[in-house]
Amino acid sequence: MSAANPPVLDRLRIGSAPDSWGVWFPDDPQQVPWQRFLDEVAQAGYSWIELGPYGYLPTDPARLSDEVTRRNLRVSAGTVFTALHRGPAVWDSTWQHVAQVAELTRAMGARHLVVIPAFWRDDKTAELIESPRLTPEQWRDLTRGMERLGREVRERYGLDIVVHPHADTHIDGEENVARFLDATDSDLVGLCLDTGHYAYCGGDSVKLIETYGERIGYLHLKQVDPEILADVVAHGTPFGPAVRQGVMCEPPRGVPALEPVLVAAQNLGVDLFAIVEQDMYPCPPDQPFPIAERTRRFLRTCGA
Repeated sequence: MSAANPPVLDRLRIGSAPDSWGVWFPDDPQQVPWQRFLDEVAQAGYSWIELGPYGYLPTDPARLSDEVTRRNLRVSAGTVFTALHRGPAVWDSTWQHVAQVAELTRAMGARHLVVIPAFWRDDKTAELIESPRLTPEQWRDLTRGMERLGREVRERYGLDIVVHPHADTHIDGEENVARFLDATDSDLVGLCLDTGHYAYCGGDSVKLIETYGERIGYLHLKQVDPEILADVVAHGTPFGPAVRQGVMCEPPRGVPALEPVLVAAQNLGVDLFAIVEQDMYPCPPDQPFPIAERTRRFLRTCGA
């Protein structure tokens, strides 16, 4: 399909996130102020945003509503971090974090909570925190914990959870994602397919959409630089330093090609958020905006 006659991707709602402005933490001197992120994401042509790390954007719903509304922005999701494979002992601390984010997410009119599993190695030192492989008991704790999370988040807040396969976590590439999906209730646990993370871990996004389409509840659009990725794999580089190396790159310079992914998602016949996330922490403050603007322009040529 040529850019002159792109497919109609009218089921996809395109947005961006603080991540695309180099934001990984609630407060960090290397990150742009939240006001600048909101100004620039709107100026770049996006109408949907995620909350990012809790505490980066204002957490008072009235103030945040005012800030996003006057920029013609809306919130698509909040994000939470979990380590449910560690068993029932971590439930209370997990729920405390989840409830805080879910409360703000609901107040902003969003319907999704993106759930990121715990890293098995330190993102800065590469030191192993725990084994990269889960025991059968840990898998059971992970899958049961996610089902419980999905049930309680829906019952208490009316939100759907979408679990985000992520580099350097136990839910990463094809084998572990399939195992996780096969072991969880499709009514309670959806998937946030991040095209960049999945490619980083050797997965094929189109194949995943075509195989597990009913589980796809949300998309993160991202690409990896194949040459840098080959170096990352060869040296066993952790995710944080790999990002600083530039492994996540601006579309359409990397893989996977996004056009077939977008078409496969459109063919599911359901409304989906497709949120641009280009990991760039840390980056110069003037770097994100032109990339975000070019990326939005590129997605329009794809029909989105």
